[in-house]
Amino acid sequence: MRDISWEFPGAGFAQCAGRVPEMSVDSKAKEQLEAKLLSHIAAGHDVKNTIAFAAESGVNHPNKAKLLNDVVKSLKASRIVEAKQVNKQTVILSKEGKRWVKEGSPEYQIFMALEEPMDKKSLLNKMKSLGGAANPGMSECMKRRWISLDKETKLIRRLIEPSTVKDEVREQLLKVQKGESLDVKVLKILKKRKMTGTKKETWYEVSKGKEFTVERKALATDLTQELMKGDAWKKVEFKEYLMTTEPKEALVGALHPLMKVRTEFRQILLEMGFSEMPTNNFVESSFWNFDTLFQPQQHPARDAHDTFFLGQPQKCLKLIDEYVERVKTMHEKGGSGSIGYRYDWSLEESKKNILRTHTTAVSSRMLYKLAQEKEFTPRKYFSIDRVFRNESLDATHLAEFHQVEGLVADRGLSLSNLIGTIKTFFTRIGIDDVKFKPAYNPYTEPSMEIFGYSKELKKWIEIGNSGMFRPEMLAPMGLPEDVSVIAWGLSLERPTMIKYGYKNIRDLFGHKVKLDLIYNNPLCRY
Repeated sequence: MRDISWEFPGAGFAQCAGRVPEMSVDSKAKEQLEAKLLSHIAAGHDVKNTIAFAAESGVNHPNKAKLLNDVVKSLKASRIVEAKQVNKQTVILSKEGKRWVKEGSPEYQIFMALEEPMDKKSLLNKMKSLGGAANPGMSECMKRRWISLDKETKLIRRLIEPSTVKDEVREQLLKVQKGESLDVKVLKILKKRKMTGTKKETWYEVSKGKEFTVERKALATDLTQELMKGDAWKKVEFKEYLMTTEPKEALVGALHPLMKVRTEFRQILLEMGFSEMPTNNFVESSFWNFDTLFQPQQHPARDAHDTFFLGQPQKCLKLIDEYVERVKTMHEKGGSGSIGYRYDWSLEESKKNILRTHTTAVSSRMLYKLAQEKEFTPRKYFSIDRVFRNESLDATHLAEFHQVEGLVADRGLSLSNLIGTIKTFFTRIGIDDVKFKPAYNPYTEPSMEIFGYSKELKKWIEIGNSGMFRPEMLAPMGLPEDVSVIAWGLSLERPTMIKYGYKNIRDLFGHKVKLDLIYNNPLCRY
């Protein structure tokens, strides 16, 4: 037989030679700790503190307390011992605290150094070894009336004899070092002065278990292929699974509630046959955001009180010249049965860059692109993304929020198609009762506000806006005259707040949102 040990480095030369690999340092220490623990319990003694037991065990290992805790967990899983976990916050000395135990507290050192009156600067220079503790130490001296500052001479002098001064702070720190108890107020002061800290300790109280034995058997943890050959598995004792043991918390990513609702809405719209529009530019020109929608340049929505205008770059560099001319003509003179707005349309105004106020700017771009195709094909589009408004912030309004928008472009569409599409969508998100109210929008006619009955709030609420895009908007794009476009939109925040029970939008979105909200919020299902 040929020697194959060199072909399989993982097997190791020791194994090929028949030698058992050496036990690791941790494994040796665990074996020793387990033997000592079981012998101690077998002699009729329970273990009150595994940390103390590990310290007195005589086992030479730097982390023997932690290793013993691991041993106890394993023995508990095998029901050899009963173990109760104990957690305790222990007060310990900080680096500074240990220093003051050796040298004396800062105030005591300052008092002893003040052998003769001197000014503050000289005293601090003399005690510069105290570093940042010098000033607080001097304040403590004055607070305890050990020293005082003469306002006339500006000199600091002792008020009492050194023999009467007692370094109470050092005595308190010594008690902490010995593990003795102190008044809560005293501990608070020491912690504030950064002389103490806290240390979390975990240990176990251990006693005999139901299946206690001094030497435990090696139990199989898996049903392997080798055991399943023949009857070998019948002769092996398997380790029981502890179903009550809590698993280790997995550190995984988490979705914000808004993103969960967004995912649900997106899936519903895709199932309804809609295609998602690209919404990756938050910065938009006034032309695409307002002018293409047949919104006049003097409209209040275009004012700085409602819209965020960019300072740099202030204006867009390029627009589609032919399309710009058609939009300009529609605004100034009208067309498609309209007389327009009869004002002097400004190209410079339309070039101003803004943070988009609605995703309808994206809809406008997509419809223009659709109009450039040689042959018209009906389309259904949707988008869900962020928009920006210069609004006053309150419990229900933010300067940025998410807008859900959908549109259908086809021949022969009417208001009934719009109502049917809206009802289908809202039924899918759990709002079965929907009603409509006439409204006004610059770029839709007819226009309707959408109201739905919320089962959670038990009342009718406004949930969106809708309408049919006006011919003055569609004609300059180049769409056929017999093509109609129905559209509707709503915010993402409103249904999310209702779904998750939030009354203040700032608890859901913004810099005040707690991370626990993101990690612990429930699944979203409609």
